[in-house]
Amino acid sequence: MAANFLHGVETIEIDKGPRPIRGVKTAVVGLVGTAPIFQVDGALASLNKPVLIQSDRDAARYFGTQIEGYTIPQALDAIFDQGRGIVVVVNVFDPETHVTAQAAKDVTFGADETADLGHKGVFGLVLTDATATTTYVAGTDYTLDPATGIVTRLPGGAISAAETVKAAYDFADPEKVLPSDIIGAVDVSGNRTGMQAFLDCYAEMGFWPKILIAPVYGTLTSVTAELDVMAGKLRAIALADAPIGTTMAEAIAGRGPNGSINFNTSSERMVLCYPHLKVYDLATDTERLEPYSQRLAGVICAVDNDEGYWVSPSNHDIKGIVGVERRLSAMINDPTTDVNLLNENGIVTVFNSFGSGLRVWGNRSAAWPSVTHPKNFIPIRRVADMLHESVELSMLQFIDRPINQALIDDIRESVNSFIRTLIGRGALIDGKCSYDPAKNEATQIAAGHLVFDIEFMPPTPAERITFESFINIELLNQLGGQ
Repeated sequence: MAANFLHGVETIEIDKGPRPIRGVKTAVVGLVGTAPIFQVDGALASLNKPVLIQSDRDAARYFGTQIEGYTIPQALDAIFDQGRGIVVVVNVFDPETHVTAQAAKDVTFGADETADLGHKGVFGLVLTDATATTTYVAGTDYTLDPATGIVTRLPGGAISAAETVKAAYDFADPEKVLPSDIIGAVDVSGNRTGMQAFLDCYAEMGFWPKILIAPVYGTLTSVTAELDVMAGKLRAIALADAPIGTTMAEAIAGRGPNGSINFNTSSERMVLCYPHLKVYDLATDTERLEPYSQRLAGVICAVDNDEGYWVSPSNHDIKGIVGVERRLSAMINDPTTDVNLLNENGIVTVFNSFGSGLRVWGNRSAAWPSVTHPKNFIPIRRVADMLHESVELSMLQFIDRPINQALIDDIRESVNSFIRTLIGRGALIDGKCSYDPAKNEATQIAAGHLVFDIEFMPPTPAERITFESFINIELLNQLGGQ
């Protein structure tokens, strides 16, 4: 109340009562990899910066088309094939750094007046005659399309029709990208690179990516380990693939200390994917292999949007694929099948039986079988993350308010209202937020510290259904009309 004298009437607005809590976004993929940014408009090209992509048009506009050796365009196509979702993309490929020098080689102009240098993303072209005594001039004798590596002979120039010339140049080479580029760091200017750039997402976009992938590079133990670290920081899950060519036995052995692949982890935030998937390649009219993780990320987004983040991605169709790298036996009622054995060891795989199509198969993270707590179920881990983060972020409006009974009631009822909403949606079986005076001693409150308890239980996936069958001879009494 104002201390000054007033002969009259005044109104003072007081904020009290529970506040609505907004759930955080869950169907957000964090993708780190390489893109042929020499294809895109220079103003749109990005390096080590998170870029929000919401459609296939955005994907091509900001990160180019699918070219062998580059991971981002292929991964975006795989994600959007599944339906809906948004992707935060970090490109680490730098055409100025990740290049290879091509020594002078012979190229011949064809009947269409063009010559293909054999590489895409070409820079610093030096074109000479066959004896290397005459250097041709760009714009006078020829033109170059750097994105395609196509040189066109200009009429009236010094290059003769069908002439064989020597070409020396630098070309963009994604094989120069190292695991350290994908993992990233903080440079001397304070800029984050690689997957570390995901830490800038909330400040720039208001949300974090919740499904992390690094296709191709995610088969490396070093990258898998850092994906796990980043997932912990962001309250996300991370998807890792076994390397191409891994046998089922090697995938399972990879869960142990003597395994030769990146599967030896018991993190509840890591999802282990096996095997690679087959897709049809439009450019080559052949089948090619691609990482399972990028398709699974898209499936998770689609399930989040269509059914809810509390629903497991398991037993949902994988769209846009024509097969799997290795044939795996699959029967819903046979525990000895390949897919059941993989699931038993904490590996998410592909179910493909008669008439079933190709489906995600597996509910558990890499925490299984080491951790038997329900949080080894992928959807339960994600529900807990969403609940905790949503509640925490909503508390900004209560921070630094005077501690009194009204504040305690407002906080408790705000959380309980949110929990009731989640129960109504099916995300929780039950739950509540409570204030325990025994955990809030006077000295603690005097220090400005309040403690609340939250207990909750998400629905577990119906991973196993058992029927107990009995032959009951008493049912024979129905014969003869008795």
